Amino acid sequence: MAEPAPEPALRASSLSQAYGESWVLRDVSFELPAGGTLAVIGPNGAGKSTLLQVLATLLRPSSGSVSVLGSELPGSAWKLRGRLGYLGHSPLLYRDLAAAENLRFHARLFGLPAEGAERIADLLERVGLAHRASTRVGEMSAGMVKRLAVCRALLHDPEMLVLDEPLANLDPAGADVVAPLLGPRRGRSRVLVTHDVAAALSGADRVLALTREGSVAFEAPAAEVDPDRARSIYSEESLRGAMA
Repeated sequence: MAEPAPEPALRASSLSQAYGESWVLRDVSFELPAGGTLAVIGPNGAGKSTLLQVLATLLRPSSGSVSVLGSELPGSAWKLRGRLGYLGHSPLLYRDLAAAENLRFHARLFGLPAEGAERIADLLERVGLAHRASTRVGEMSAGMVKRLAVCRALLHDPEMLVLDEPLANLDPAGADVVAPLLGPRRGRSRVLVTHDVAAALSGADRVLALTREGSVAFEAPAAEVDPDRARSIYSEESLRGAMA
């Protein structure tokens, strides 16, 4: 008897999201195999960050169905949160706490033994912040805060990373340090929002392109996406054509 197909890392069907009477996402459907990377591209206002917040259990979908790592949302969100690493526009760090204190707080939330002391020290070293372990977040530069937020997202070794412009606020040296930590890894799935079309096509298994109105322009294997077509979704002419 053939082995059953593995559960996909992500599956969304007719997902829609509204803020009041304004619809941000409209009938979005896609699927991502376990261990794969989905790149989400589209112009500002397309609902990319909103989609990631839904997948990270921070927003309840208005309609449609969503499954993340086999857990249906929103009903099973409580089972899922400890398996995700979310890196959004907000670092989710306390400005009045030092770098290491922030990570110890999150380690306790995730139930890491002895507050994850070894893991914290290792991550701070890898992002170049070991010498800043006692520095308050409010005294750090934007780039340092972003590096620390990366440590927070990776602290509990999540099964899925949900990444919203993960290299924003980083200089080239910082990006070089962080990118390998957030990159593809065996057994770990990723969802990545980026405006860098070349990076999306080279570092992803599938690409989901959203229009400015929050609907799907196209969803396809990254290897089959024409780079010019991907870039064209940022033009008003293409967006009007996609909605026709």
